[in-house]
Amino acid sequence: MAANDHGFVVLIPARLASTRLPDKPLADIAGLPMVVRVAQRAAASGATRVVVAADDERITAACAARGVEALLTRQDHPSGSDRLAEACEKLGLPDDTIVVNVQGDEPLIDAGLIDAVAQTLAQRPDGDMSTAVHAIDNLAEFLNPNVVKAALDARGTALYFSRAPIPWWRDGWRDGTFKELPSPAPWRHIGIYGYRAGFVKQFPKLAPAPIETSEALEQLRALWHGHRIVVHVSDHAPGPGVDTPEDLERVRRLLAG
Repeated sequence: MAANDHGFVVLIPARLASTRLPDKPLADIAGLPMVVRVAQRAAASGATRVVVAADDERITAACAARGVEALLTRQDHPSGSDRLAEACEKLGLPDDTIVVNVQGDEPLIDAGLIDAVAQTLAQRPDGDMSTAVHAIDNLAEFLNPNVVKAALDARGTALYFSRAPIPWWRDGWRDGTFKELPSPAPWRHIGIYGYRAGFVKQFPKLAPAPIETSEALEQLRALWHGHRIVVHVSDHAPGPGVDTPEDLERVRRLLAG
């Protein structure tokens, strides 16, 4: 199924409990709850349907009040992937439906990026998942373990994801650090994923991988089990996500401005 022939579905997992920012999906951003802002950005993409997969009735009620489709899922899911699997089952999505997982804390996400992730998977029948990267232009980002890096093959398929600086620039390592970025520029992973619905339903049943546990990166489970992740290379960095109260204020200022 080609995403441009039959469309694709955006699922937005939204969990009320957040350690750093309580009730995060409902945080007000210029008069709208954050999760509604995310859904509105997703609706501007080529998606035929946008659904919030929530763990609390307060989220589904906030969505319903603003015309956003939302689905109540279990509260005890260990990860967003498990929540997506339940949503795919409840929505009765055929296995070949392309599903794009947009994080519920990305109120500035570019609709074009959502389309690109869907199209990348549609054009690569050998891929089980798709995601996105952009070039790192800042040495601090390359060295930051909170910034996930990706290594790709010649066809744009992911070889590995890591919190470590990859690929390791052997000749650039001097006096215990890197002084500049390698060339060509390394890739920063953007946390958006495309899947076929059949794979979403399978994924939580795959055993967690040792590399996934070490790096705390769930996408490594797919690679470890031999599944391909195809990658869209974006020309620019995505808008800032919201993890902390400081992030929330920054996004509020950007939208107000």
